[in-house]
Amino acid sequence: MEENKSLPSKYNPQTVEKNWYHFWVEGKFFEATGNPDKQPYSIVIPPPNVTGKLHLGHAWDTAIQDTIARMKRMQGYDVLWLPGMDHAGIATQAKVEAKLREQGQSRYDLGRENFLKTAWEWKKDYSAFIRKQWEKLGLGLDYSRERFTLDEGLSQAVREVFVTLYNKGLIYRGEYIINWDPQTKTAISDIEVIYKEVQGKFYHMHYPIKDSNETIDIATTRPETMLGDTAVAVHPNDERYQHLIGKKVILPIVGREIEIVADRYVDMAFGSGAVKITPAHDPNDFEVGNRHDLARVLVMHEDGTMNENAGKYEGLDRFECRKQIVKDLQDMGVLFEIEDHVHQVGHSERSGAVVEPYLSTQWFVDMKPLAKQALEMQKGEDKVHFVPERFEHNYEFWMENIRDWCISRQLWWGHRIPAWYHKETGQIYVGHTAPADIENWEQDEDVLDTWFSSALWPFSTMGWPDEESADFKRYFPTNVLVTGYDILTFWVSRMIFQSKEFTGRRPFKDVLIHGLIRDAEGRKMSKSLGNGVDPMDVIDKYGADSLRYFLLTGSTPGQDLRFYWEKVESIWNFANKVWNASRFCLMNMADFTYDDIDLSQPKTLADKWILTRLNETIENVTKHANKYDFGEAGRHLYNFIWDDFCDWYIEMAKLPLYGEDEQQKQTTRSVLAYVLDHSLRMLHPFMPYITEEIWQQLPHEGPSITIANWPAFKAHYHDEKAAKEMKRLVAIIKSVRNIRAEVDTPMSKKIPLLIQAENEEIVEELQEEHIYLDRFCNAESLTIAANVNVPEKAMTSVVTGAEIFIPLEGLIDFDKEIARLQKELDKWTAEVSRVQKKLGNQGFVNKAPDAVVEEEKRKEKDYLEKQAKVKARLIELQER
Repeated sequence: MEENKSLPSKYNPQTVEKNWYHFWVEGKFFEATGNPDKQPYSIVIPPPNVTGKLHLGHAWDTAIQDTIARMKRMQGYDVLWLPGMDHAGIATQAKVEAKLREQGQSRYDLGRENFLKTAWEWKKDYSAFIRKQWEKLGLGLDYSRERFTLDEGLSQAVREVFVTLYNKGLIYRGEYIINWDPQTKTAISDIEVIYKEVQGKFYHMHYPIKDSNETIDIATTRPETMLGDTAVAVHPNDERYQHLIGKKVILPIVGREIEIVADRYVDMAFGSGAVKITPAHDPNDFEVGNRHDLARVLVMHEDGTMNENAGKYEGLDRFECRKQIVKDLQDMGVLFEIEDHVHQVGHSERSGAVVEPYLSTQWFVDMKPLAKQALEMQKGEDKVHFVPERFEHNYEFWMENIRDWCISRQLWWGHRIPAWYHKETGQIYVGHTAPADIENWEQDEDVLDTWFSSALWPFSTMGWPDEESADFKRYFPTNVLVTGYDILTFWVSRMIFQSKEFTGRRPFKDVLIHGLIRDAEGRKMSKSLGNGVDPMDVIDKYGADSLRYFLLTGSTPGQDLRFYWEKVESIWNFANKVWNASRFCLMNMADFTYDDIDLSQPKTLADKWILTRLNETIENVTKHANKYDFGEAGRHLYNFIWDDFCDWYIEMAKLPLYGEDEQQKQTTRSVLAYVLDHSLRMLHPFMPYITEEIWQQLPHEGPSITIANWPAFKAHYHDEKAAKEMKRLVAIIKSVRNIRAEVDTPMSKKIPLLIQAENEEIVEELQEEHIYLDRFCNAESLTIAANVNVPEKAMTSVVTGAEIFIPLEGLIDFDKEIARLQKELDKWTAEVSRVQKKLGNQGFVNKAPDAVVEEEKRKEKDYLEKQAKVKARLIELQER
């Protein structure tokens, strides 16, 4: 074994975290072995987009996965944590095109083939960048199995799925209203639409009835789309319009005759109860149009300018057209009211452009049959378990109300749709490869939605469609997926129904849902607010271990997490505490080796207690971590290491370490080595770097803590009686320290101490362990008995099974202390009066923000408690 070394005097995370990652990767500690003697455990990483840097959300998501993977590896599982990245269709293409624009070029200047070469170069640069960030975070990924959503294996899987669904009639091509981004000129998915509250207008118009002096009133927020109106709809039960159903309306400006139709879609109570129907520019109108066989008149080009169907407005931008058409309608007397109106308007997440509901010929997946069988699966043993459970309802609601999925995108970067059109007949051919007489066919120019390939991620990465692939047979289905609730429906649900359809099984046993990271004020992090935090900046300042521990323990499953620099700093302090405690242990181990660890010899009460507390901590950390509650697991671990081990046991261990009994010294070294080793093992999944650094210096066996065994409960080290005795001792010592603080007596000053135990058994126990009371209470004299002569003037405290008395004579000047306490009482009385006056003012309570009022109430509670304590102490002294 390598000779033990001492740790540097200062904990420097940058130094500690510099070299271990290469050691782990080169040692192949993260690679799944396929060992048949071990149970497989697999996770696939939610593939980050190759569009730029990873953000705090990625850091949180991957830190959770890494913690699970490291823990399971230590528990003896054959762990596969499979890495990979997503080509991110529209997002990556937008970045590459922006780069080209800076060079004065467009994708059309390059042509499809050269543009794709440029995109692949982008992917190469940014995937290398992401790997560097993974390294900085300390992620234990199996790079030997890394995948990319556009690699050949995944492309084969995508073609297999598309062709199979097409042949089943579950993929079709047709016209439909989709989300259209006029800037990038492509369809976008629902998740790529960001809704923002916008101050808009409601435009109220009279549409004239043909051959009549009557008009029918309609209102719209998008008057430019009226050029594509093909009907006006009213509710069939609306008495006001019974005589108009079936009649014609003259569409203003255009002059086209359109019919008044009756449809239950119309809300009689909203506005005039009549609505314009524009089937080519509104999804609801599209459905109404289908029911009434209405024409679909598209009035815009793909770039958002008006087309030939817009008449004199042709060529105008849609918003410029809106201004012009409003003016013309006012001049004609058709537009009779413009009403201010705040409404939600969809914007493209990628370009920021206002999304246009747009009639387009696209490829779609018929979702009802796929959703039905996925929902059926949730009723059986092969269901996906949602953590927290409440998200299962969100998933099921979305699947029950699912719409057909538009899967085509007007892009070049992505999986090109495996469909060809005959140049003469227009016949469609769909297949894995091009038709034999390719010269007579043209391939569809579009690519598939990014989510189409990422929906196959859990099984396509394992070698599917080759179901004999060793990885697919061993590691699929995966054990857990970790992701944010924001993509639950758009990604998680799609993986579930595609997995059920193509493998007959769930893609993962559990799906662990976390929230979003927000700033300290609870706001979503965004460029516009300038409140984003780069995880690499946090690591540069406090280290990856501190960031990881904060992210892992900062919230409960499913909840959002607020980022506080102060909390990360406090975790750094915890790491520093671990570092300094480890330095103390190592300095007292000299040539101590792993073989020297011997816990069979007689042990002190402190030894028995810390081993018992270690057992309890192992149980609690394991239990909570297995339930994915890393906040609770981390709390138990933090409290054990900081309070029990560092603050109490190490201080108590100094007594035998600095004593004369060599056997006791060896036992104490053994306990220190054993407890620190097991503490580091539990801490390792949370803080991999510092734990490896310290563990390598400790007496240990094996090449790395990453593959050390997870600690187990050891019944022969569990001593409830010792734990109970130590709990009482600690309570006594804390009480004495509190009394000293109250009477302003430093620990350096010796004091007389009397302890009255409630029975002889406790007397015997306390007398046996008087060494701790002498040392940590700094007692000038120590009396322990079932009955003690209580001094006339003494400070007292009660703990379980005993009462403590410290004579005040000689410790304090009573008159000075009473005067000091009177001043303090006056201060808190004034504060109570001030805050109660404020809270008694109804003007303040009703007008001030809730947070301000709550803060004042908190102050009132705090001041009242302090006032009561000082008053009680004052009465106590005055009565003595």
